Amino acid sequence: MALFSKKDAPIVKAAAGAAGNPLVGNFINYTAGADRTAALRNPTISRARDLICGMIGCLEIEQYGRQWDGDEYEYIDLPPDSWFQNPDPNVTRNFIMSFTADDLMFYGRAFWIITQRNAAGFPSAFTWVPAADVVTWDQAGPQWWGPSSQIYFQGIQLETKDVVQFLSPIPALLFTGNRAINTASRLDMAAERFATMEVPAGYLKQTGGEPMSGQELTDLAAAWSEARLTASVAALNEYVEWRESSIDPSKLELVAARTYQALELARIANIPPYLVGAPAGSGMTYQNAQQARQDLYLFGAKPYIDCIEQTLSLNSVTPRGRYIKLDVDSYLEENGVSARQTELPSPAGSGTSVTPGTPIAD
Repeated sequence: MALFSKKDAPIVKAAAGAAGNPLVGNFINYTAGADRTAALRNPTISRARDLICGMIGCLEIEQYGRQWDGDEYEYIDLPPDSWFQNPDPNVTRNFIMSFTADDLMFYGRAFWIITQRNAAGFPSAFTWVPAADVVTWDQAGPQWWGPSSQIYFQGIQLETKDVVQFLSPIPALLFTGNRAINTASRLDMAAERFATMEVPAGYLKQTGGEPMSGQELTDLAAAWSEARLTASVAALNEYVEWRESSIDPSKLELVAARTYQALELARIANIPPYLVGAPAGSGMTYQNAQQARQDLYLFGAKPYIDCIEQTLSLNSVTPRGRYIKLDVDSYLEENGVSARQTELPSPAGSGTSVTPGTPIAD
């Protein structure tokens, strides 16, 4: 009998077309989702997404085992499997992990298609497909109650056994934050209107002559607006008068409203406001890069990291007795500084030390 090492184990490819769907990997048909695209036009949502997904994308995949010593579990590091470096051989680990977290954040779930299996039948390669293109006929959403058994990608059913389904513990941002995102979009459009005006806001008033119809007034206003974008000199006849409006962004409180809305969006993204430049509304005045990393992990990324780790640790993905983890410690302890145990230097002149995450009052 031939003996194979783990490294030399023969590869058994999954069903043709990946999970029985020929459109998997046909990128021309992939979509980003209209609601997600609209949400990402907001700088606060975009920044929150980039911070959380960027962090998760840089984490290395590791595995460990557990052994009971009579009192507690002993955790034993195990050598990595071949797919840990690149779950999808065609893209970087950073890409597939980032967009997996992206789908968990915006849609509350994410999907990997198993493209290869090893001799033991366990997955050895995957590809990510956008959650925006996935429909489950047995669950309408936006609340997902468990793994689906009727999964359709681009209108063609997927073989459930070849699909890894990640279910977020947090409701989808596009569902919980729909109203806040729409409000922010309207405020942005209002600010854009003021930003594109060549002259102050105002109106045209007919002061004489034969009364113009509604259509004629509309055409006059459109012509005036277009002319102001191309020329700085205006000309009106004796029967039309330009009157400047007293309305401006400060009276509409656009600045204050947009600032508050940035705070609202930070809340729905579950990220500390100061990380996205929103007003924190607290007495915290001392942060450094190390504390910011901790806060990003604890308040923003941890639920998604736990979801990915526990999903990839299922017995359908990883052999029984092995558990997947993402190397958060390396991220938190970069530059040789321990984020979990080392005390931070005290602010100048305080004479005291500060542990990470401890707020300091003004």
